[in-house]
Amino acid sequence: MAVQAVPTKGNLMNTKKSLALAEMGYELMDKKRNILIREMMMLIDKANEIQGKIDDTYAEAYFALQTANIVHGYCSEISKTIPVEDSLTLDYRSVMGVEIPIVKMDSPDRSKLHFGLNSTTTALDNAFSKFTEVKVLTADLAEIENSVYRLADSIKKTQKRANALKNIMIPKFEETVKYITDALDEKDREEFSRMKVIKRQKKDA
Repeated sequence: MAVQAVPTKGNLMNTKKSLALAEMGYELMDKKRNILIREMMMLIDKANEIQGKIDDTYAEAYFALQTANIVHGYCSEISKTIPVEDSLTLDYRSVMGVEIPIVKMDSPDRSKLHFGLNSTTTALDNAFSKFTEVKVLTADLAEIENSVYRLADSIKKTQKRANALKNIMIPKFEETVKYITDALDEKDREEFSRMKVIKRQKKDA
């Protein structure tokens, strides 16, 4: 690596400061990366757990719906009595500067049915309850999967910056410090030798 810095004490001090900042920056990036990785791994475990619940609940919900269709006939008209879900809200929390979404939804009252009890059976009630559970789990999973994506993207960027500091900037500053230090040491030796010659010449005169 070609070093262009002029070997002066001022440049040596500035380069040492830059080296210290680069080393500090690398340590911070490394800590940030580790914290983000831990956060992401916890969310991945949680996502896998919720995905398993969703798969099981979907299977139960569709079975309950098939049963209701058999009992009541095709339930398209009854389904129109179910209100559109509009309670979803989106907020954010910060993890090491990464904005993580928080999906909130009003807790559904599963005891409150939107269709007449006289014309329906427990098969339809069960289907409604299961699909309501799926809705809640899907909102939770959407929050976690989006969070994992954002964390993974930030981890990738943080790793790239940490690698640049570790493999490019820090070695560059270290080489510059060595170059300037060696040059100044050589200059001091030359000055010392010159002063010895002058002193000997004065003594011989």
